[in-house]
Amino acid sequence: MRKDGGGLIFLMISHEIANTFKLPFLSDLYSNFSSEYPIFESLIANDIPYDSKSSFSLYINHRKTFTGITDNDRSLTIKRFSEIVKKNYENQKNNSPMKKLGEEFRSPGHVPICIASEKPLSSRFGHTELSIALLTMAGLTPVASGCEIMGDDGKASSKEKVKEYAKNHNLTFLEGKEIIEAWNSWSK
Repeated sequence: MRKDGGGLIFLMISHEIANTFKLPFLSDLYSNFSSEYPIFESLIANDIPYDSKSSFSLYINHRKTFTGITDNDRSLTIKRFSEIVKKNYENQKNNSPMKKLGEEFRSPGHVPICIASEKPLSSRFGHTELSIALLTMAGLTPVASGCEIMGDDGKASSKEKVKEYAKNHNLTFLEGKEIIEAWNSWSK
């Protein structure tokens, strides 16, 4: 992802997982602490052109990482986070999921977590919601990692270039509208 994608590498989780682990939206933290730290009020992301609220939550590192930024460190963080969430689902809800998260992770870190909207693909149609919808339809734990594929010009790659990349690497290319159509049929 770092070499071929180039965008921010992040975790995407369902709204249910965020609730289970009591993960806040950063914008809510900024609002709640703006009286103590006035800078937060001026930084609140309330003018996003594609949504009313940023989906970013905490940034984490696994406690066994060094700086947290290397490929190996971020991989460990993403892998262990996914394993803990999956284990929590399989065990029909751990009694203390927050404790387990705190034992293995620290924040701030180098892997941001984005929380999908409560009803994916009904009010928000971003990478996070699209990924969570795919995982949910497949019956998999709704945790994914991803990044935007950037072009050499520093902008997001065009759909045509991403299709070409997928073809050259024997990957399946899905458009957002295809996922939305499948979700709308599946979730009825």
